[in-house]
Amino acid sequence: MAPRCFVIGHPIAHSRSPLIHGEWLREHRLPGSYERIDVAPSDLPALIARLRHGEFAGGNVTFPHKEAVMALVDEITAAGRAVGAVNTLWHENGRIIADNSDVGGFLAHLDAMVPGWHGRVGTALVLGAGGAARGICYGLKARGVPRIIVVNRSPERASELASALGHPLEARDWAQRERLVGEADLIVNTTALGMQAKPPLEIDLAALRPGTIVDDIVYVPLKTALLAEAERRGGLPVDGLGMLLHQAVPGFARWYGVTPQVTSALRALIEADILKA
Repeated sequence: MAPRCFVIGHPIAHSRSPLIHGEWLREHRLPGSYERIDVAPSDLPALIARLRHGEFAGGNVTFPHKEAVMALVDEITAAGRAVGAVNTLWHENGRIIADNSDVGGFLAHLDAMVPGWHGRVGTALVLGAGGAARGICYGLKARGVPRIIVVNRSPERASELASALGHPLEARDWAQRERLVGEADLIVNTTALGMQAKPPLEIDLAALRPGTIVDDIVYVPLKTALLAEAERRGGLPVDGLGMLLHQAVPGFARWYGVTPQVTSALRALIEADILKA
């Protein structure tokens, strides 16, 4: 039977995952499907039961289910446990496994855009302390970044994140963010600030050193105000769309048995969809 897969969330109409996976299915001429399913929180156990009984080969999980679904699966990968959220599910030896591929997606995109970046990053400045920040900090720590500074509008959350992941994370006050820009070799915005229809990210990049990598996981708009200003000041901008594309690779490989590539053609397809929205 052709693999049937999903992305679940509430709401879910905005998800571009079906476009990504659908393009890979066509490219590799594979049988199978990938669909959006709007699942209210109260209906999540029933959907996972359908997965367990074989109706689906696996799927992706997005807001607001990334944490709640962890109680409904049989095994969680090290990345999923460390981050405290998962986004990819699959069957393995009669069990449902859950992983967080956002970590790998972030790192793979950074590797593609700035090869050898981790050899030049002594200090990373991470803006935000939510689920995305936790995953990104976990990934940066795994790659051996010597110093990871977390700043957040709620200082308690920054301190919690630094305590949870330990050295080399340190929490600093949000008010210090602009001074810390000058110390950073890599700056990552993990918040929704600067996203279309959201408040702007207020940060002065006057202290930015040329060559500093500035990564914004927001991808609507494709070039955020943060990236435009970083580029103007000689920084190396890295947009959020690549993370979205690269995080999709592990799930597709699990479900359909082929490891797809993130190509310029795929990126152009998703860019066009974003621009017409």
